[in-house]
Amino acid sequence: MALIECNFTSKVLDLTTELIAILPEKSIGSNKKYPVLYLLHGLSGGHKDWQRRTLIENYVRDKELVIIMPNVHRSFYTDMKNGYKYFTFVSEELPAVAKEFFPISDKREDTFVAGLSMGGFGAMKLALNHPEKFSKAASLSGALGMLNNMEKMEEYIKTNEENPVPDNISFQIEEVRNIFGSYEEMKESCNDLFYVMDKNIDEGKDMPDLYQCCGTEDFLYEDNINFRDYANSKGLNLTYEECPGEHTWDFWNKMIEHVIEWLDI
Repeated sequence: MALIECNFTSKVLDLTTELIAILPEKSIGSNKKYPVLYLLHGLSGGHKDWQRRTLIENYVRDKELVIIMPNVHRSFYTDMKNGYKYFTFVSEELPAVAKEFFPISDKREDTFVAGLSMGGFGAMKLALNHPEKFSKAASLSGALGMLNNMEKMEEYIKTNEENPVPDNISFQIEEVRNIFGSYEEMKESCNDLFYVMDKNIDEGKDMPDLYQCCGTEDFLYEDNINFRDYANSKGLNLTYEECPGEHTWDFWNKMIEHVIEWLDI
């Protein structure tokens, strides 16, 4: 495998950003276009996490697959209420840049996305909002209940109006509001995964195949069960796995191998 770290200027973000790419060595100098997996990091991570903390290179060693790992900081892959347009970046600019730099197919059937935690939300968000671009999407321990969590957060604020909010909770609230705005702004937007599912089905769109996994001891387990049950109720082609595990790299290192095999390259 070839491992390339790339720094480039994003016009959408108006700053220099980074990505890591893993490529089959035989792709270098070849005219062949390869399937691509956009692999997304979590909230406290960055573009180097998958390469540093898992055996992803070993898992794809014999696969004809290019992996692109971008950096989006703590953005939730969102055009932020107060901040940068990271959803526009990952959905439009990043694929265009990656195809200029690397031998990547532009066919829907060759384009996949996966991520962990915040990146699981990002993967499902990208694929559900752009089913014409992605044929498969995978979430590992995904933060798939963000709308429900936003509603709970606002209810917490209302019930504690006369009491000082602890600093750590106050920071989390401010950060989420800077990303998504209010619950009403998030509801029935591209960040509302359940709404987007319904909208696509109503419009008769060809939906991507989905893969979802979560550890049974993960603090996001209930959110994942809710997403699984809703997707199944809508007839989506969802592969679901769970096993004992927490929100840790031990779990993600094991399950990303399952994702690679599920892609069936």
